[in-house]
Amino acid sequence: MKYKHLFFDLDHTLWDFEKNSSESLEDIYYNSDLKQHGVSSIEHFIQSFLRINTALWDAFDRGTLHHAYIRENRFKMVFDELGVACPSNHVEIGEIYLNTLPQKKHLLEGALDILNYVTDKGYAVHIVTNGFNDIQAKKISSSGISHFFKNVITFENACAKKPDPKIFAYALEMANALPEESIMIGDNWIADVMGAKQFGLDTVYLNPAGLSFDESPTYDIRRLEELKLIF
Repeated sequence: MKYKHLFFDLDHTLWDFEKNSSESLEDIYYNSDLKQHGVSSIEHFIQSFLRINTALWDAFDRGTLHHAYIRENRFKMVFDELGVACPSNHVEIGEIYLNTLPQKKHLLEGALDILNYVTDKGYAVHIVTNGFNDIQAKKISSSGISHFFKNVITFENACAKKPDPKIFAYALEMANALPEESIMIGDNWIADVMGAKQFGLDTVYLNPAGLSFDESPTYDIRRLEELKLIF
């Protein structure tokens, strides 16, 4: 087989961030009684958070924002956008979110099936993520997929984040893998696809929305099950 090592992104690629995050935010909405703070719509609360959080993490991936800023400010930004007074405990709410989120178990459709499939076929499977060590470890454990991965590479243990070539170099070193026998699979065009491509890896772009760019990944798929056509 052409590839021996499969490097997966975690959030939005295997682990269903939107669903797990929405459940966590729903817990916070009711447990913190945000309706009494003026947040009248749980749907608007969740939509606002997901939009703001995505933009903040995109800035983090581009290197224009520190992760501490995200932790300390994202809920304040949500309350500001909703036009309600920011609760004095908004940082505490952020910590509750960080404690609740990794306990959620939802995987993207087809994730468990494809992990079983590639493992049964003898591929070495790894994670490369810009997330935090402790949080990503809890997500992987909570969703019952820890046993699939030989290595979990985070920006903390690599001292670099995607799309920096250093994290891909570190990942291959940890896996004892060669570039020509390795492929990166992820949903983020800049961090996963362009980062890996510029390092010299083949890429699979998980692209459910059918987005197009000037450059092309090695493979472009809409659903995880399409990986069976590649591996």
